[in-house]
Amino acid sequence: MPLAEPEIVRRLESRQPSAYMLASLRGFGQVDLQAGLLTGLAILTALWVSGWQNGLFATLGTLLATATAYALAVDRSGIALGLQGYAGCLTGIALVSSLGNHLATYVLTVVGAIMCTLLMAALGTFLSPYGLTPLTAPFCLVSGVMVVGAPSFERIWHGAPASVASTTTGETAWTWNALWHAFFNNLSQVFLIDSWYVGLIMFVGLALAGLRVVLYAAAGSVLGIVAAWVLGAPTALIANGIYGYNAVLVAIAIGAVFMSNTVWTGVYALFGAAVSTGLTAALTSFFKPFGGHTFTWPFILTTWTLMAAVPLLPRLRRSG
Repeated sequence: MPLAEPEIVRRLESRQPSAYMLASLRGFGQVDLQAGLLTGLAILTALWVSGWQNGLFATLGTLLATATAYALAVDRSGIALGLQGYAGCLTGIALVSSLGNHLATYVLTVVGAIMCTLLMAALGTFLSPYGLTPLTAPFCLVSGVMVVGAPSFERIWHGAPASVASTTTGETAWTWNALWHAFFNNLSQVFLIDSWYVGLIMFVGLALAGLRVVLYAAAGSVLGIVAAWVLGAPTALIANGIYGYNAVLVAIAIGAVFMSNTVWTGVYALFGAAVSTGLTAALTSFFKPFGGHTFTWPFILTTWTLMAAVPLLPRLRRSG
């Protein structure tokens, strides 16, 4: 009798190297807080579609971070869910985007992936008593330090090939084309990529994770656009997804992952998405003088704050 798909996956995950490859594949999806294999595959495909350098360095970062977790005997259940690979994925993309495709960038990706695993454990130790998780903080810390420090070292710095996120400030008229581009760019910018069709593939991947997930992703993207427009952000930056990607992550995290499925959760998630949009501008201004990058800090800080408040808010309940 043919095996059901979950049974096939379970048997593969009991073996090496199959378990390692499946865990790494899930790591791509965990950037959007999703452990589904199909979601991970769709996102990996989108990253390679965006360009071979993004695909290569994302793959290297994920594989190396996951391998480090295995080598250090990190809890296997967490590894299997892809929770040790996603920070390495983002670190690889951030480094090649900021430093270019050079030998030093490969070396830094190796070091960065290892550091992501170590910081994942360190932050987990500090945050677990409060019921919080590291989210993408290891990526932000490792990539932020490396990118800011790179210009001091001539064997690492070869001039910035391109900014990690577009900083265009010119005015762009609001058109239907700009609006739907913004919707999908909000999803691709989670991975530091400005490409509507990459965002479209990722949106399909999130749809494969479930209706609740894709609805909150869509709601977060829309609210990110609306909040940025209401606050008067430059239209070009809104269209490029600069103001909306953190809103997407907050909406998914609060609405579809960490909280029970209630009306109050929905309101809470969308409020957090709007807050993260304003925080994106504030942190961008904070990092700009010393060449730092906002990355996903608005998502991290907003989600930590909202989740830390839940125990004293009786109308809100954590999932599970």
